[in-house]
Amino acid sequence: MSYLNLSAQELEQEYLKLKKVYDEEKAKGLNLNMARGKPGDAQLELSNGILDTLSGKSKCIGSDGLDFRNYGVLPGIVECRKLFGEILEVDYQNVMVGGNSSLSMMFDTIDCMMTKPVVEGCKPWYEVKDRKFLCPVPGYDRHFGITEYFGFEMIPVPMNENGPDMDMVEELVAHDDTIKGMWCVPKYSNPSGVTYSDETVKRIAALKPAAKDFRVMWDNAYCIHDITDTPDKLLNIVDECKKLGNEDLPILFCSTSKITFPGAGVAAMAASDNNMKVFMERYKYKIISFDKMNMLRHVRYFKDYQGVLNHMKKHKEVLKPKFDIVLDTLEKELAPVQIGRWTKPNGGYFVSIDVFEGTAKRVVQLCREAGVVLTDAGATYPYGKDPHDSNIRIAPTFPPNGELTVAMEIFCICVKLAACEKLLGK
Repeated sequence: MSYLNLSAQELEQEYLKLKKVYDEEKAKGLNLNMARGKPGDAQLELSNGILDTLSGKSKCIGSDGLDFRNYGVLPGIVECRKLFGEILEVDYQNVMVGGNSSLSMMFDTIDCMMTKPVVEGCKPWYEVKDRKFLCPVPGYDRHFGITEYFGFEMIPVPMNENGPDMDMVEELVAHDDTIKGMWCVPKYSNPSGVTYSDETVKRIAALKPAAKDFRVMWDNAYCIHDITDTPDKLLNIVDECKKLGNEDLPILFCSTSKITFPGAGVAAMAASDNNMKVFMERYKYKIISFDKMNMLRHVRYFKDYQGVLNHMKKHKEVLKPKFDIVLDTLEKELAPVQIGRWTKPNGGYFVSIDVFEGTAKRVVQLCREAGVVLTDAGATYPYGKDPHDSNIRIAPTFPPNGELTVAMEIFCICVKLAACEKLLGK
């Protein structure tokens, strides 16, 4: 029963039926939240043991004899750098372990290049008029927020099933030296769940930007966040760049925020020797050292990379049923009426849905009035402006499964109701 094939009379009948159900749900006074990609209680419980890993001085001495309770070790403890080196698939000597937030490290990285040339002979970015940044869309709103804060014009680049539109990326960066970088969430992208194809990674590695200081912000936030038995594989960007003598191009980021405790995890970045020299020069004036005790807690708890992977299997057991609820409900409620397209990711934290064009804001409003909170429509585009008013990010991880089921049923009612309104011109 495609809505597009219904007569005006049939649509009106469908609208009245949906409105009655919607009003009944709205009267229940629900308070359900699918707004942000926060781990749920069951996930947080998985990491409680990390709090008991350190006791007594002997537990606080590193393999190199350093007492981690004291000052020092700006790049982070070797044990933790090696662990992140395996997670990011890079040489640990090119890894810096920071505080609890990879987003903070991304902000600092942009901030550094704003005031300090990352390539000799180039201007600091604050001196570059009309500076620009490429933003794959739909994408991560906090990435867009950073570049907007620093005064970049953000250029949307459409995402497809292989990643960003590389024809567009190559054309833009080759002819405009005011384009200084590009955001990437290469595995299980936020919010689409797309993993960049091998060809896309190779084309990114082979970019020949007009700006010598062009940098790819490679936010590999979901690099080990698989939720199926057929996980996606991501080609190693660092290896591909090295093959082409382009090793200064990518700057990698990740954290344990969705592995252990958000706000109390550990973040890391990796970059070439040339890049890291510039960044470390900044950090040495900013801080003596980050929280080495927290780094050590994580190392002691996981022991090695395999320990991290084993831990992620526990997350998978919690998360897969949540994604099943979302995808099964969308398939049952929206597929028959043909008014939406959604992704079916093999990992990550989100499902991206394109509802009937011109109705995303209305869907979010209807949901909010019925007690279901979603990320604002448009948040997945720079400046919050979705030109089609269609994309909505669903974050299924935080609500308990029972609440998630109810929230998704209400969400689908709102999607259908908004589509009927649009088609009827209400």
